[in-house]
This record gives sequence, structure tokens and C-alpha cells, in this order.
Amino acid sequence: MEEKVKKIIEDRIRPALQMDGGDIEFHGMDGNKVKVRLTGACHGCPSAAYTLQLGVMRMLQQEIPEIEGIVPV
Repeated sequence: MEEKVKKIIEDRIRPALQMDGGDIEFHGMDGNKVKVRLTGACHGCPSAAYTLQLGVMRMLQQEIPEIEGIVPV
């Protein structure tokens, strides 16, 4: 599952965030939860929580329904 998560982050999520001046780093898995860090314009952005839950989590769950959550690090 971890490799599939990395591929989705690299191929789909990272390019979308980079278009807005942000980025995302994968920091591993904690069970079925994905640990990530938002960087660039996304770091400290008031909308970062929404980006994680409504953007990142939704994209991951579309491909991997077993994903239970996102853990910001």
C-alpha cells in the first residue's frame, strides 16, 4: 500500500500543489494512516487542513479506500 500511496502523491497530488506554490512530503504510514508534511506556500496556510482532508485524503481514498486518515507531521 505504501508504494501506491507514494505514486499517487508523486503523480497526482504533488503537481496540483506545486501549481499553487506548495508541495507535499511523504513521511510514511501509521497503520492505514498516511503521514505527510505540507511545505512551500501550503505550510502555515489557513486552508492547509482543508487541503489535507478534502484534497489529499479524497484523492488517496479514490484509489485506496482502506486509507483511514492523514496525519500532518
